[in-house]
Amino acid sequence: MATPSLAKFVLPGVLGPILVDVRSAGRDARPAVVVIHGFKGFKDWGMFPVLADRLARAGFAAVTFNLSGSGVNDEGDFAWPERFGHNTFSAELEDIRTVLAALDRGELGLPRPPAIGLVGHSRGGGMAVLTAAGNSRIGALVTWAAISHVDRWPGQAAAWRAAGKLDVVNQRTGQVLPLYLDVLDDIERNRSGALDIAAAARRVVAPWLILHGGADSSVPPDEAHALAAAGAGRSAPTRLLVLPEAGHTFGAVHPFAGMTPALAEALDETTKWLNRYL
Repeated sequence: MATPSLAKFVLPGVLGPILVDVRSAGRDARPAVVVIHGFKGFKDWGMFPVLADRLARAGFAAVTFNLSGSGVNDEGDFAWPERFGHNTFSAELEDIRTVLAALDRGELGLPRPPAIGLVGHSRGGGMAVLTAAGNSRIGALVTWAAISHVDRWPGQAAAWRAAGKLDVVNQRTGQVLPLYLDVLDDIERNRSGALDIAAAARRVVAPWLILHGGADSSVPPDEAHALAAAGAGRSAPTRLLVLPEAGHTFGAVHPFAGMTPALAEALDETTKWLNRYL
């Protein structure tokens, strides 16, 4: 396989630009895999460039991007904390739809792909489930350490509303980032409808690989089992794979410090799944 090339694009997002990277070893029509980062994540965090390069070398067009509400620029800095503060789950879904539509229109430097796969990590995994629900264009789904519900801040709503924001610390940089009331309003308005991940799981039409670390302290493994149970009645294949010793990022850190056994297994299983179904 030829060495993948990297092309960069900018799309209009809900809260600002969506910064998009496309890695591909050719410019012909080929299946595309769209990778969705999680909360406080971004396209260049730790393992994501490694994952994208692996996918491109396997023959896919790998699409990674910064959600417009990530607040992160192309250098990986939280340059736009206000965008982060006003981000919502619904805004992320709209951004994902924008990326998928650009792919289908051939606006990301490639012909319209014959098939599309989704890989989502953590919150991005939940967004991938919501995106894939009932969407026949999605030919394969892989979730890594995915959330199974959007209520991530239990018991904090009253204090959050009183203060008008919730401070979130980026442990890597020490930067204090605001979360305004936008996301809380979004959750309360849509948790039982458009943002119901468990209900969406029952409507996913694509073959689905659920990967999770057994030692994940950020998103408990119980959430992976909940997703698998919700999707159990589907006609498409579902596989739950829990890596016993793995944490939330399968041992990866930022900046990337090298491959770990858990990450290598996650990459292998993901590539095999996508090769099988795309």
